[in-house]
Amino acid sequence: MLVGPAGATGVLVRVLDDRVDAPVLLVGAELVVAAGVAPAVVDGAPVPVAWVVSVALAELEAPPALGPPALTTGAGGLWQAATSSAASSVVAARAACPLGRDMRTAYAARGPDDDEGAAMPHPWWKTSVVYQVYPRSFADSDGDGVGDLPGLLGRLDHIQALGADVVWVSPFYPSPQADNGYDVADYQDVDPLFGTLADVDRLIAALHERGMRLMIDIVVNHTSDAHPWFVQSRTSSDNPRRDWYWWRPPRTGMSFGEKGAEPTDWGSFFGGPTWEPDPASGEYYLHLFDRRQPDLNWENPQVRAAIHEMLRWWLARGVDGFRFDVINLVSKTIHDDGTGIFFNGPRIHEFCREMHEAAWGSDTLITVGECPGASVEDARRYTDPAAREFDMVFQFEHMHVDHGPAGRFDVIPLDWVRMKQALARWQDGLAEVGWNSLYWGNHDQPRPVSRYGDPAAYRVESAKALATVLHLQRGTPYVFQGEELGMGNYPFDSLDQLDDVESRNWAQAALAAGRAVDEVLAVVNARGRDHARTPMQWDASPQAGFTTGTPWLPVNPDHTLVNAAAQVGDPESVFAHYQSLIRLRRQFAVVVDGRFELLLPEHPSIVAFTRRLDDQALLVVANLSSEPADLHLPDAVTTEFVDGPVLLGSGMPPAGPGRPAERSRLAPWEAWVISRGMPR
Repeated sequence: MLVGPAGATGVLVRVLDDRVDAPVLLVGAELVVAAGVAPAVVDGAPVPVAWVVSVALAELEAPPALGPPALTTGAGGLWQAATSSAASSVVAARAACPLGRDMRTAYAARGPDDDEGAAMPHPWWKTSVVYQVYPRSFADSDGDGVGDLPGLLGRLDHIQALGADVVWVSPFYPSPQADNGYDVADYQDVDPLFGTLADVDRLIAALHERGMRLMIDIVVNHTSDAHPWFVQSRTSSDNPRRDWYWWRPPRTGMSFGEKGAEPTDWGSFFGGPTWEPDPASGEYYLHLFDRRQPDLNWENPQVRAAIHEMLRWWLARGVDGFRFDVINLVSKTIHDDGTGIFFNGPRIHEFCREMHEAAWGSDTLITVGECPGASVEDARRYTDPAAREFDMVFQFEHMHVDHGPAGRFDVIPLDWVRMKQALARWQDGLAEVGWNSLYWGNHDQPRPVSRYGDPAAYRVESAKALATVLHLQRGTPYVFQGEELGMGNYPFDSLDQLDDVESRNWAQAALAAGRAVDEVLAVVNARGRDHARTPMQWDASPQAGFTTGTPWLPVNPDHTLVNAAAQVGDPESVFAHYQSLIRLRRQFAVVVDGRFELLLPEHPSIVAFTRRLDDQALLVVANLSSEPADLHLPDAVTTEFVDGPVLLGSGMPPAGPGRPAERSRLAPWEAWVISRGMPR
């Protein structure tokens, strides 16, 4: 416990600089040491604090004898805590990573934790904004055409200037790159393509120095077939690692290699069957994705223990959270008659709870589980704090609104009424229990401005409107690299340009089924994963400032217009709009906690909703169309917000008639946010 200047306990420390606002409430039975020079505020008074380390009293040698340390002023106005020798030894041991694991026990001091206004501290990630980095495509430091960790280190100022405080880095582990790193050959090292473990350590330190955090990708439904575990597993049927993977004989009554002899009829997410024959043993192994990505057998407790140990190893290194790839697929049942299940299997919640307890326990990380096919009810179970599984999930319902029955490559027009229904269902369903992740794009999705917006006629306006609608919902927003610039899809003109294994496999199958090349190319240009993976556009130079060499994927030709150098510092840019949205989240508790209510649910292009918390309220309105749209808000809403200030607007006519809440017509991609009961 900390004693403040006036003898008060439970001191509030808010670490600040020009671009980061990272409030921390020091609560509970913890010893806190603060020293250094970074600007901060303690109990309302400015105090220099460079880092904060919290140590549970239970970790000290003699906690009963240790009284609360008194804060005193030293030379230069530094605040220091007088501590016992036992406390000092613990602090000294952890000083090398001062914002590492210990910092994760802190909570953000941010308003009420529920819609009823009860005063409870937030887990820090509820006020965070996460920036996803796909390292192959972010920044290349050595000219080999592939992005790397030193390149990311050199671009952290960009992410910090945006206002994001968590960096999620896609896999950088040793890998044959069959699925661009999601086929892991070693969970506890770095592929030389991306750098070294020392680079990871430098990244952790650099982020923590900025008051930011690192979340890493964890891929444990499957490994690479080059992982030593699988290499051993396939050597013989009696190898100790054999049962670490799903090996099965042919289906009962059938012979190995016979058509239909696979243990189940499941189809791979990347096309073809999920069972790969192994002639040496006469058995098949399971791979829900590529054949070079064999599935781990989580039924084996040794597998789970190895995963827990690996997670603890990364936490000890200082990472602050995990994104778990397709985690709801790890519990499976396979029967002799060829039936079975792999979505949200019978032991999935047992496995997730066990992993939580064994790997991070009471530490406050940020954890998100990617859960394809999960319903709102599933997500409530995964993200209920009492269940101790994950903080939030990535769900896909809104990603499937423009998918036909055949999935990703079955392209249908976007229906904003269906999209609004999906968004509202998740907002309402997780309002009381659980938490939403908010995203339009990631490394597996086309660029949002191309998919949902109008990159040709209204690129800037549509990018801003889409961001406004997303960031002002309840949940933690995720920004995929380049999204903050309004980057669009790459105009592929040949199937030979494709790198993504899923797109290549689908295109090959579609051509074999008789579809025309132009038709196949049009579908891939609408839905392929490579669009998200083209190099980050830093400037207008020949390779967009990404590399001095030849990039592994081509740079989008629009980089001469759409790039960071042209936008950072421009108050009218997409980048500046994202900065403003992030500032609103940090400034007003209603953005984090306010109740969500959808308005105009049947309007074909206008997305409108309110957020309410106590006496504060927001009205968010956006026309997500390249045509003007008539607006008829409920009379009560118009009356309530008619005199409210516009906190943020985009695409608005220079001198539109009347106040926004009284407007009856919106321009293409016009969006605005009006407040009531909030400080101006």
